[in-house]
Parts: sequence; structure tokens; C-alpha cells
Amino acid sequence: MARKKSDQLTDGEQNIMQLLWKQGEMSVKDVADALSQDKPTAYTTAQTMCKILVDKGYAEFRKDGRAFLYKAKITEHDARQGALSSLLNKFFGNSPELLAQHLMQETDIELRDLEALQQKINKVKD
Repeated sequence: MARKKSDQLTDGEQNIMQLLWKQGEMSVKDVADALSQDKPTAYTTAQTMCKILVDKGYAEFRKDGRAFLYKAKITEHDARQGALSSLLNKFFGNSPELLAQHLMQETDIELRDLEALQQKINKVKD
């Protein structure tokens, strides 16, 4: 049985979205060239990944002559929000409190960071 396709971003897709958020509209060649600065990336690989981003609803494209130009369809903030919602649902029973407890127990969060977070919480309460 085929596994269900995820609507979450893979690392490679995330890298392309970072480019689109930063650069705006890009051709597949521009995407492949930018990705190749870190790791050799074939044009066809970049093309496939861009198509997947369109299918997942993260990007859109337009045709300009023979080139396809891709741009982000959602903001980075909205993508973050979707990923966080998925994380909360999948691992923390939709409980932000459990996530916060986990972060405090499992990371090396500094006291000053916790104090800054508490100040933000206090502002929301007021």
C-alpha cells in the first residue's frame, strides 16, 4: 500500500522555499544554480521539487516564454504556523503547554531567554 503523501516540507523543499521567500520569483535554472552552491543539484531535480511545491500549495508558477517562473504562494509566517500546528497535533496532543515543557526540559534554553518569553506572555495577558 502506498503511503500517504505529506503536505509538510522536506528539507530540500524548505531550501527552495527559503530561496523563493528571499528572492521572489525564480526560474528553475535560478533555483538549481542557487541550490548547487551548497550541493550539486540537477536542473530536473529542481524542476521536480518546484512542481511538488506547487502541488502542496506552497508555490505557484507562471510561464514566461519557455521558462517557468516560480514564486511562494504562502508567506514564511504561514508556513511556520502550519508546521507548528502539525507538530503540536502529531506529537503533543494539540497542547502548547506540553510543547513548552518539552522545550524547557530537553533544550539548553538560557534563563534570560525564559525571562524574555515570560515578558512576552505577560504582554499578551494585559
